[in-house]
Amino acid sequence: MATPHAAIDRRALITGRLLKADRVVAPPGGEIASILVQARPERLAGVEAAIVVLAGCEIYGRDPKGKLVVVVDAPDAGSLGTTLNTIALLPDVYSASLVFHAIDAGQSTRSCSQQKLTSGELP
Repeated sequence: MATPHAAIDRRALITGRLLKADRVVAPPGGEIASILVQARPERLAGVEAAIVVLAGCEIYGRDPKGKLVVVVDAPDAGSLGTTLNTIALLPDVYSASLVFHAIDAGQSTRSCSQQKLTSGELP
């Protein structure tokens, strides 16, 4: 026999008010992203130095016309958003745009064929 369920308010479900903090489980791994930064070309070295000191940031590519490709490795989406905003608000930065984002779920979710390829075995 089916047990009766409490009625769920659609608006509460959509806005996330039904979730309780103790029931939310963060995925293992972290967030990885690429950010395209457009800055003043004559101040590019200073912008680059300011980005490199941010946690999880590294410069992947540099164009002397004022463009940087930044790779960010963050523990969660909130940290990634904070880093993106921090870069966008740096002096001499015109824009910072998220161009790639992925969740690194870790080793446990890889398929068998991916594990064989990374270990050097051929499928």
